[in-house]
Amino acid sequence: MISRMRSRFTYLIIALIAIYIILLIPSSEPAPPVVGESKAFAWQQDQYWSGLEARFREAHAQPCESLSMQVKAGLAREQNLLAALSLQNFDPAAPVFAEIETTFFALAPMIAACPSYLQSYVTLQSQLRAAVKEQSEKWNLSEAAARIRLYRLLYGSRAAVEEAMLQAPPDSLLALTWGENEPSQTPATKILGVTIHSGDILVSRGGAPTSALIARGNDYPGNFSHIALVHVDENTGLASIVEAHIERGVAISTLEEYLKDKKLRLLVLRLRADLPALVAKPMLPHQAATQALQQIHEQHIPYDFEMNYRDHARLFCSEVASAAYEKLDVNLWMGISHISSPGVMSWLSAFGVKHFETQEPADLEYDPQLRVIAEWRDPETLWQDHVDNAVIDAMLEGAEEGNRLEYAWHKLPLARMAKAYSFLLNAIGKVGPIPEGMSATAALRNEQFSKTHLALKEKVLYGAKNFEQEKGYRPPYWELVNFAREAIRVQS
Repeated sequence: MISRMRSRFTYLIIALIAIYIILLIPSSEPAPPVVGESKAFAWQQDQYWSGLEARFREAHAQPCESLSMQVKAGLAREQNLLAALSLQNFDPAAPVFAEIETTFFALAPMIAACPSYLQSYVTLQSQLRAAVKEQSEKWNLSEAAARIRLYRLLYGSRAAVEEAMLQAPPDSLLALTWGENEPSQTPATKILGVTIHSGDILVSRGGAPTSALIARGNDYPGNFSHIALVHVDENTGLASIVEAHIERGVAISTLEEYLKDKKLRLLVLRLRADLPALVAKPMLPHQAATQALQQIHEQHIPYDFEMNYRDHARLFCSEVASAAYEKLDVNLWMGISHISSPGVMSWLSAFGVKHFETQEPADLEYDPQLRVIAEWRDPETLWQDHVDNAVIDAMLEGAEEGNRLEYAWHKLPLARMAKAYSFLLNAIGKVGPIPEGMSATAALRNEQFSKTHLALKEKVLYGAKNFEQEKGYRPPYWELVNFAREAIRVQS
C-alpha cells in the first residue's frame, strides 16, 4: 500500500515537472518590425543646453533686480514677434519662427533665476502656442518641415517653461495654466476650476514607467501618454469619462474615478468652433461623445495592444477619441504619428505593438483642429515626470544600441497559468491578473521593465540630490539624462 502511494506521488512529481518544463518553452519572438522611411526628431544641441545652464548659474548669482531690465526687454521682444504672426500667414521655414524660438529659450535662464516673472513667462508660452497653432492651420502637417517647426515651438517652449518652474519656489507655481477660451454649445460642467464641454478631450500623463515609455517612445518624444473623451449629460450636468484601460478595455469612469487614477499632468483640448463640420452642427462633439458612451453600454470593447487606429473592433486610448469623431467625418491627428527608431520599435513590438504608424497621445496637441483650453501640473508631479522621462530616454538609447527587453524566464509557467485564469475571468466579464490581449511573456517583460526603471530612477534621484546640494539648484533635464546614462553604464 505504502509502495503504491509512493509510486503515485513519484508519478505526480514527474508529471508536475514535465508540465513545468513544457510551460517553460518560450513563445516565438515577434518578427523584427519593418523600419519605415520616417526619421525620429533629435535636437542635437547638447552644447546649447549646457550654455543655457551656464547662463542660469550666472543669473542665479545676481540679485533679481539686476536682471529685471533684461527680462522685461526679452518678454517685450517676444510679444512683438508673436504680434507679427497675427498680421500674416508664414511658411514653416520663415525666419520669424527661429527667432521666436531663440528669444523664448534665452529668457529661460533669467526667469529660472528670477521667479517673480514666472507667471508672465507661462502666460507668454500660452500665447506662443495659440499663435503658432493658428499659423499651422495653413500648413501641411504631413511634411516634415511643418511638423518639426510645430514640435520645436510647442514642445520646446513647454520644456523651457518647465525648466524655469522646477527652479522656482513651490509656492510661486500655479498648478493651472489657462489656454484659449474656445466657445462651445455642448453641455458643460467643471473640473478643477475649468469649464469642460461634452466632446472635449483630456490628454494626461500616467505615473507608471510604461506611461513614460508611451510618451517618449515616439519620433517626436512628448509629455503625454493617455487620451480620454468627455461626455456631459445635458439633463444632469454629470460628466462621464470614456477611456481605454490596458487592464479592462474601454470603460466609463466618473470624474472622481478619472482624477483618482494617478496623473502627473493634464491637458484639455477642444475642437475649434470655426471648423466647417461644427459650423454646420455645433452639437457634433456632444454627439460623438454620446455615441461613444452608448457603444460601451452595448458591448465590451477590448484594449488594442497592436495600436491599429484603422480597425475599431479593439481600441487603444487615442482611438477612443479618433474613432468617435471619425464617425462624424472629423479626422483627428492631422499629423499622424510615426515610430521609426529600430530600438523603440523592437521594444514596443515585445509588448504587442504591431502598427508603428499610429496615433500617439502626445501628438494630438499639435493637431491644428484643436485648441488648448487649460493645463494642470504642480512642482512635485512635474519633477517626477522629468525624472521618469530622463530614465526612459537613456533606456531607449540603450535599445538603439541593441539592448533587449528581458524577462524572468523561470516565472513563465506561473505567468501562463495566470493568463489561463485571466482568460476564464475575461469570459465572464471580469478582469484577470494579466490584461486581455496581453501575452504572459509581455506581462513578464512589463514587470521586469518596471523594476529596471525603478532601480535606475532611484540612482538618478540620488545623483540629483547630490547635484542640488553641491550646486544649489535642481539639475536640468539634460543632467538627469546624464545621471541615467551613468546608472545604466554601471549596471551593465
